[in-house]
Amino acid sequence: MRLIVITGTTATGKTELSIQLAKMIDGEIISADSMMVYRHMDIGTAKPTVEERQGIPHHLIDVVNPDEEFSAKDFLEIADRKIEEITQRGKIPIVVGGTWLYIHTLLYGLTDAPPSDWKLRENLYKRDKKELFSELENVDPLYASKIHPNDKKRVIRALEVYYLTGKPFSQYHLKHRFREKRYSFAGFILEREKEEIMERIEKRVETMFEKGLVEETKKLLEMGYEKAVTSKQAIGYKELIPYIKGETDLLSAKRQIIKNTKDFAKRQIRTFRSKLKGKDWQRITISNYTKDKLLDTIIKKINVEEKDEHTG
Repeated sequence: MRLIVITGTTATGKTELSIQLAKMIDGEIISADSMMVYRHMDIGTAKPTVEERQGIPHHLIDVVNPDEEFSAKDFLEIADRKIEEITQRGKIPIVVGGTWLYIHTLLYGLTDAPPSDWKLRENLYKRDKKELFSELENVDPLYASKIHPNDKKRVIRALEVYYLTGKPFSQYHLKHRFREKRYSFAGFILEREKEEIMERIEKRVETMFEKGLVEETKKLLEMGYEKAVTSKQAIGYKELIPYIKGETDLLSAKRQIIKNTKDFAKRQIRTFRSKLKGKDWQRITISNYTKDKLLDTIIKKINVEEKDEHTG
């Protein structure tokens, strides 16, 4: 079953491009964004409005409430079902988003590593990140060499797996690397110059404030979702809580959102450079193209691969 996958860092222009592409090739969009799955979180996640979707069906958006768990396994199960439904309708599924874990899971499946133990994970999060990374270097030096010492989330996941199984997390990754693709796909990584991405992030944050980000955050707090929007991933919301509580000023909160979004984009850049390689992926520096030329380039690539698949 054939897919088109469009990914790239935040603020590269994935959403707009994917909608235009879907209109041209009769496609439907499956969001691979770990924050767009949450209801009531629209402005801060840059979720496309109904008007912006231009009649193109979007899936995996507004799936769960902010305080509900949603894992890569949940994403995989729903995405598989949607891909089948879209294909049966004679449409083309277009997977769009910047969450590498979702995309990798969809294309290659889940590792055999055990599911999360939330009690264990909670205890690990209480510990100092330097101490945790030092421990990981002792029990799994191979995995430790591949991640940043400050990436507490990945450090904890690796230690969690080791505590639960007695095996290094890197063993599961090595085994998983040799899995065959679950789908035939044409992948496109949208890129921009780093400085351009940073500028676009600043403009995007300004636009979010104009659209009512503060009001949206206040509403989430009133609905009882404070714990959910203080999570590490909830950039754009958690930084506003101190302002809403009168502990800081609005400008400081806005600057913190911009900083955290830029840091997130830098991590994405590193991830996409190291993880997404091979003949299935084409990197496109989007600022070198007009909109029409960009769409034409993508469609030509899709057609060539489609032809190769049928003749190969």
